[in-house]
This record gives sequence, structure tokens and C-alpha cells, in this order.
Amino acid sequence: MTTTACFIVVSKNDIPIYEAEVGSTVRQKQEQAHQHQFILHAALDLVQDLAWTTSAMFLRSVDRFNDLTVSVYVTAGHTRLMLLHDSRNEDGIKNFFQEVHELYVKTLLNPLYLIGSRITSAHFDTRVRALARKFL
Repeated sequence: MTTTACFIVVSKNDIPIYEAEVGSTVRQKQEQAHQHQFILHAALDLVQDLAWTTSAMFLRSVDRFNDLTVSVYVTAGHTRLMLLHDSRNEDGIKNFFQEVHELYVKTLLNPLYLIGSRITSAHFDTRVRALARKFL
């Protein structure tokens, strides 16, 4: 089964600081990649409303578009980890978010990283893609 997934990290100021097309069908048309980004950005308002109504970090499925689902994990600093996917593996998605959150915290602890700037680390990108292959 092929899986489609688009992963994005959005800062508390609604600025995307990391984006990656992950999953087994990474080679997609440019138009599809833009559509995935649009769907994720459109779900930000729903995420903002839900984040203040619950104390849970993993918000599960917050929005659907055709056969794609938007799942979100909100950190304590209100950074949103958002995943657009077509898989039904909720445990795998939760584990993926927890591992990426740990990786994100390690990036924040780097004294050379400016908080709120784009994450350009090749190590971060490689690890996120490896975690996506493992859990999604």
C-alpha cells in the first residue's frame, strides 16, 4: 500500500519552519505538493481553536479532505507538528509525533539555532524521513 504524507512544523507565530513530503509516494507533481500545503495551512484555524479546549498534546484527526486526514501534535510552546496522511495507523502516527517532538526539542537546545527560524539541518531532515518510514 502506498501512503501519502506531508509533514510540516509551524511555529507559534504561524510561520512554517520545516516542511517535508514523506511516505512511500514522495515523487509527486508540484501541484499536489502545493495542494497538500494548502490543506495543512487551512487546518491551522481548527488547530488553534482545539488547542485551547484540551490539555492533550496529540489532537488526532482535526480535518479531512477527500481521503486525506490532518493529524496534529501541539507542543507546550504552541508549536504545531502537522501531518497530512491517508493512513489509518493512529498509534504509529502518535509515536511518529512523539519522536519528532523529541528531535525538535534537541534542535531547540542547539545554541546555534535561532528559535523561530527555519530548520535547515540535514540531520533533522534525515531523521524525520527515517521516522516517517518507520512509523507511517
